[in-house]
Amino acid sequence: MSAPTRGGAGHGPGRLLVAVYGVLALAATARGLYQVTTKLGEAPLAYALSLLAGVVYVVATVALASDRRRLAWVTVLVEAVGVLVVGALSLVDVGDFPDETVWSAFGRGYGYVPLVLPALGLLWLWRTGRVGVGHGDGHRRDDGAGSGPDQGADGRSRGDAAG
Repeated sequence: MSAPTRGGAGHGPGRLLVAVYGVLALAATARGLYQVTTKLGEAPLAYALSLLAGVVYVVATVALASDRRRLAWVTVLVEAVGVLVVGALSLVDVGDFPDETVWSAFGRGYGYVPLVLPALGLLWLWRTGRVGVGHGDGHRRDDGAGSGPDQGADGRSRGDAAG
């Protein structure tokens, strides 16, 4: 098993980002499950979208925590589109959103965290992105080869002192 990379979710701001996603995943999923199981008939679209938001946060949390970058990109983009579309619709078409959901009013009920979080997630994914030489798939090379002719498997220059 390879060691975590420097920009991975196990280090620095990535750890905090995964923690916030985890808390929101738990809160949104619990709320969505409660709404769907107890009062779906009152606002079916709103409550189904609330549960969908929770599932998106769960998948995003797992993807970020396990460094599944493609899945993380997709789920965070879905989250961003969801909070923008549902946020706008909930303000324009209040008939379909008679009760608050995770993404309604751009996440007002959650202190606008659902609006800010995808921007932070996308920024973090972009800033920590890494592409191995000759690999356009966005994945780090794990074949033991370094990133260049003068680098070892750990990515350090062969001239660097071990530390």
